[in-house]
Amino acid sequence: MLQQFDPRNSDLIVNIGGDLTPRDQAGVSPFDSSVQGGDAVWEGLRLYEGKIFRLEQHLDRLDSSAKAMAFVDIPSRESIVEEIRRTLEANNMTDGVHIRLTLTRGLKVTSGMDPRLNQSGPTLIVLAEWKAPVYSAKGLCLITSSVRRFPPDCLDPNIHHANLAQSILAKIEANQAGADDAIMLDKDGFVAETNATNIFLVDSGVVRTPRAIACPEGVTRAAILDICAAADISAFEEDLSLTRFYRSEEVFCTGTMGELAPVLEIDGRVIGNGEPGQLMLKLSGLFQELVLSEGFPLVNHS
Repeated sequence: MLQQFDPRNSDLIVNIGGDLTPRDQAGVSPFDSSVQGGDAVWEGLRLYEGKIFRLEQHLDRLDSSAKAMAFVDIPSRESIVEEIRRTLEANNMTDGVHIRLTLTRGLKVTSGMDPRLNQSGPTLIVLAEWKAPVYSAKGLCLITSSVRRFPPDCLDPNIHHANLAQSILAKIEANQAGADDAIMLDKDGFVAETNATNIFLVDSGVVRTPRAIACPEGVTRAAILDICAAADISAFEEDLSLTRFYRSEEVFCTGTMGELAPVLEIDGRVIGNGEPGQLMLKLSGLFQELVLSEGFPLVNHS
């Protein structure tokens, strides 16, 4: 699975530190902490008909991550929302848009790891792109990566940081195997998530997903659990081995970038009947209703 370039993104306006700049002129200083050490936190947002789905929850996680990383002078929520609004309006965007929101620690006076060298910042980067859900609705093929997710005592996954080396290494393994993405296990051998998404299974009509121990508490993941509760669909968070996924009736992934995507094969095992599952399709439909019925209005949609 390789994302396809949307020609509408050729002339994007990018927001870096409040400056709206054409994409071919945009740049981040080599002294910025994101360049120096991946010292940044981020969120992925999606715009539906002029509204951003669960913006408050995303900004809560951004703020939590920045505090955990001891960022100084975190921008106010109002200022972040205003910069997102300015970026969308500059690009005339109202729908079908994915937003990569990055907050770096800012600029260092000289290169080095010590955060005390950061005497300017933080830096807010708003990158909005025309981007449909990136996964094929026909289904995904996954392999299991040799790269394990860190437990909280090594690096808490609930810090949504921009150092994505683990995910990149797992994705390289998936690419080499000809798979779409890679499942990543925790240190005890239970499934954590994929290199890019949370993951669910369906067994005897019951929805199950790994506990948010070695994976972040995904916003789309939480939305699916909310939908299950509202629709009287049994759903549980628990430790799940690979075998549970191999023998399940359905498997699907969730995330802002790809919404809901069915998984048809894992490590050469066909999942269910090898087609998108009925319960996943029902949840996907309910999710589409949810994103259109709620959201933070940012731009006029006509």
